[in-house]
Amino acid sequence: MHDTVKKIICASLGMIMTGVAWASSCYFSRARVNTDKYPIFGVDVSNYQGDIDWQKLEEQGVRFAFVKATEGSGHTDESIRRNMERAAETGIEISAYHFFSFDSAGETQADNFIAAVDRDEITLPPVVDIEYYGDKRRNKPTKAETEAILRPLLERLEEYYGEKPMIYTTLPVYYRYVKEDFSDYPLWIRSVNFEPDLVDWTFWQYDDHGKLDGYYGDEQYIDFNVYRYSELK
Repeated sequence: MHDTVKKIICASLGMIMTGVAWASSCYFSRARVNTDKYPIFGVDVSNYQGDIDWQKLEEQGVRFAFVKATEGSGHTDESIRRNMERAAETGIEISAYHFFSFDSAGETQADNFIAAVDRDEITLPPVVDIEYYGDKRRNKPTKAETEAILRPLLERLEEYYGEKPMIYTTLPVYYRYVKEDFSDYPLWIRSVNFEPDLVDWTFWQYDDHGKLDGYYGDEQYIDFNVYRYSELK
């Protein structure tokens, strides 16, 4: 969901190699999706997409959507109620996601999400989005520190929603924190340059520079995703 680091890396390497063409291909490289193999298409959104016309998204083939709900133990996305209520008027399958904090207790993060999203208003599993932010890529939390926060968060959400939450993550974070200790949770993986066929994913975010009609916010792009199977379940 965040591509700032990628832009910096690509730009820096491009300058080092004095290869403008290389830097451009790095930035614009995008995974190719076999739509016959993965025909069920969806998006994820937050307040950055602004005012969303959910009927318009549905008309363009959007079958599912994940809406940002909360972050850490105290932040609620200001568009969550508007998005959930308007999306419910369509046939789009909906869930919500929580941006994981390495810096606050899992129990209070779970409480924050539960206060924002009722169990009866989502039709897909709730999602915990775990990725590096701030200085966490450089100063990586240990696996033990992360598990001490993530496990009670996931368990509390499973208890409330009656199903295992899904984990959204990047490949580096997946291999560091998720693969060994949380492999029994459904996975939504971000991989914008290639199909992540070495991991057992349920949803795949393949493009963070997608464009559709029907949203009017500060962000011109919208994330594109596909579902692995032939029917949403």
